[in-house]
Amino acid sequence: MNRHILTAALVLAVSATIFAGGQPERVVNVYSHRHYDADRDVYDRFTEETGIAVNVVQAGADELIERLLAEGSSSEADLLITVDAGRLYRAREAGVLQSVETPTLLANVPEHLRDPEGAWYGITKRARVVAYDRSRSDAETIERYTDLARPEFAGRVAVRSSGNIYNISLMAAMIHEHGAERAEEWAKAMTRSFAREPEGNDRDQMKAVVAGVADYAIVNTYYVGLLLTSDDPGEVTVGERIGIAFPRLGDGGTHVNVSGAGVTAHAPHREEAIALLEYLTSREAQSYLAGANYEYPVHPDVEPSGIVASWGDLEEADTPLEVLGALGDEATRIFDRVGWR
Repeated sequence: MNRHILTAALVLAVSATIFAGGQPERVVNVYSHRHYDADRDVYDRFTEETGIAVNVVQAGADELIERLLAEGSSSEADLLITVDAGRLYRAREAGVLQSVETPTLLANVPEHLRDPEGAWYGITKRARVVAYDRSRSDAETIERYTDLARPEFAGRVAVRSSGNIYNISLMAAMIHEHGAERAEEWAKAMTRSFAREPEGNDRDQMKAVVAGVADYAIVNTYYVGLLLTSDDPGEVTVGERIGIAFPRLGDGGTHVNVSGAGVTAHAPHREEAIALLEYLTSREAQSYLAGANYEYPVHPDVEPSGIVASWGDLEEADTPLEVLGALGDEATRIFDRVGWR
């Protein structure tokens, strides 16, 4: 058992909610890649409303999937939560999730934001957008992701590495929208647009823009909110200078991805897992999660928070998100061929 699994086991051992008189009879065990305080607050609210305790194991998505495979039918996990539809697709293909459909889940989560077989459901959305420094740049010439590969953008764009799941999923969406040949042409042209070798996380890309290293960056929207509300004054300054453009994949809208959850294949507390999944997609939880972590709600009747709404209107592409996983390997091969490291 490696260090990560040992750490996760310790988290599970100490994370149970204990009521007077000992453990409650009803529990749900969550394996989660998400690491936000807002999630714990939502779990506490769920426990208060239902009496179902939530135990949480936190680790990387691949580690959690491997752990579920190793545990097999003896696993105590009931719900897997991770970020990016590509990872959720991997979990489904690995056989560690089961199909679940309820009227509540089907009403709460739009069709393109859930697995067609009910293996997973989106719980929050984030858009992959273009960030720029409002003090010296604008986004008038950026209507589509393909615009960033035009000659006038050479040496002006900061972005994460090709191994990052967010970029793999964006590339998969480009393949789905334009076909593999055109998507590869775009990726190759993009390598000429790089202001520097891909490195760092999305916050680092925006810091590079404000520092003048690049003029534009490809980032997930919620990182802008995290900068604006950071305890670091320097990061707040970066966030205040950032503007956001919502490029289109083609004739459709902006590429979006999700954090999502699925009931595990051998969930010992299946009923409780479904109850938590329904709660995470409910109006109450959606409003809180969207406001606390600057993500977009998946529930069609819940509006984004004030900070998120201030960035402008999001017209999202209706790409079925399972294709992000199905085309992920092809996206990686394209990145390798064009030298996007």
